[in-house]
Amino acid sequence: MIVGEQKPPREVFDLISIYGGGNVLILGCDSCVSVSLAGGKEEVKEMISALQRICESEGMGWTFTGATVRRQCEKRFHGEVADLIAESDVVVSMGCGVGAQVLAENNRMKNVVPAVNTSNMGAQVKHGVFKEKCVGCGDCTIHLTAGICTLARCAKSLQNGPCGGSIDGKCEVDPDTECAWYQIYEALRQKGQTELMTRVMPPKDWSKSHSRGARTVKKEGNR
Repeated sequence: MIVGEQKPPREVFDLISIYGGGNVLILGCDSCVSVSLAGGKEEVKEMISALQRICESEGMGWTFTGATVRRQCEKRFHGEVADLIAESDVVVSMGCGVGAQVLAENNRMKNVVPAVNTSNMGAQVKHGVFKEKCVGCGDCTIHLTAGICTLARCAKSLQNGPCGGSIDGKCEVDPDTECAWYQIYEALRQKGQTELMTRVMPPKDWSKSHSRGARTVKKEGNR
């Protein structure tokens, strides 16, 4: 199971502000992050209430709609909220890092903002093939990279642009692997947001990741 922790509402507000706010959809997930009390139905309601209070204090007239899907990491469930996504200016994902990226991939022309930091991935043995999309760094910043995690999907985990060694959109480390930064550029170009690539990302604070051993996530107020 994937375990996540909510970003503070003020941080989520600031991330939404990058794209101007407007009609904001808060989209949760009824799977892993619901169990870890980070992004289920109740957490969506709480986030909306918190953001509305911030908007009132800041004099912002944003509107908020809340919903959840069965599993945000599977695009077949996105159809349940397709109309809500279409009507929104910004989609706030309260799914895990994988769910947020699948949401962004399935809605390339929408601005997807993460409201949950994926902390760790719990083990569940399941038959099938899976592709890694999130390393659980504990400090999600995919709102600046078109919903693509460069730590997980760039072979060199580069945070500030490509290495320059890719060929025809493929990684120099493995020609069968797509260059994450090429994908980021193409996605941002389609939305006219390539200026986001000029932002300098500071070094990751790995104390939020697994550098100190196994992590424990505690939900305040939970007994």
